[in-house]
Amino acid sequence: MKTLLSNSILEIKNNIKIWKKNNQTIGLVPTMGALHNGHASLIKKAKETCDKVIVSIFVNPIQFGPNEDFDKYPRTIEKDMLICEELGVDIVFAPTATEMYGNGVKLSNTELTFVCPPYNLIDCLCGKTRTGHFDGVATVVLKLFNITEPDFAFFGQKDAQQLFILTKMVKDLNLNLKIIPCPIIREVDGLALSSRNAYLSEEERKNALTISKSLNQIKILYNQGIKDTKKLFDAAITILDKNLELEYLEFRDFTTFEETTEVKENTLIAIAVKCGKTRLIDNEIV
Repeated sequence: MKTLLSNSILEIKNNIKIWKKNNQTIGLVPTMGALHNGHASLIKKAKETCDKVIVSIFVNPIQFGPNEDFDKYPRTIEKDMLICEELGVDIVFAPTATEMYGNGVKLSNTELTFVCPPYNLIDCLCGKTRTGHFDGVATVVLKLFNITEPDFAFFGQKDAQQLFILTKMVKDLNLNLKIIPCPIIREVDGLALSSRNAYLSEEERKNALTISKSLNQIKILYNQGIKDTKKLFDAAITILDKNLELEYLEFRDFTTFEETTEVKENTLIAIAVKCGKTRLIDNEIV
């Protein structure tokens, strides 16, 4: 069956009604487009798990700050459709901002209802420098859940803070779905796949390889018995290319999201850097 491309909430809901009537399970893969093999792995997992799969493609304006890359974020809908067709996606939902938020509505919490995750989860890591980002993420994802009524939603571990926040949102708001975490997909050389990798020059990409190498160094030392986060931090910093601007390298308990001074099972090691003008994130969970 040919993949349906729709920008209409009503059309999506009409299809959902038919699927629900036939007792078919629905999987949602929320994306901002510029699809790569990381997204493909989420879609494949959704296909394995569900009867029907929806991929949403929406560059969400309310999760971008005023000086971020909303206007230049890569938009490649024709290429994305070919990937979705090849993988057997049932519907690509690619709404406009007007379709999602209404006509003439100011996209701020002065006029629009926002979902506000717990402050202790958004005032750290990426939330330190991206004020309002996770409010925008939680708001659009809740809207997508309400529109598509999925049984399962698939998110990548690369956005670990997002994954934790959305999993908590589902629990706290008693949403009737399950979030499925999916592992980070990397290039052969170790670089975590990201749509923003397209911004990197050849030299910047070479420098960016030291991000995953620094995380690997932490894993090596941890497996040798070193658990003190200061020692692991110091060792990782020596691996990072000097041209990278470190935003954070933190260790957090991935059960509570609290910062920890000792690495143990289920510890998130998260890093963010500026590589040239491009912000990149990566992580490992031990």
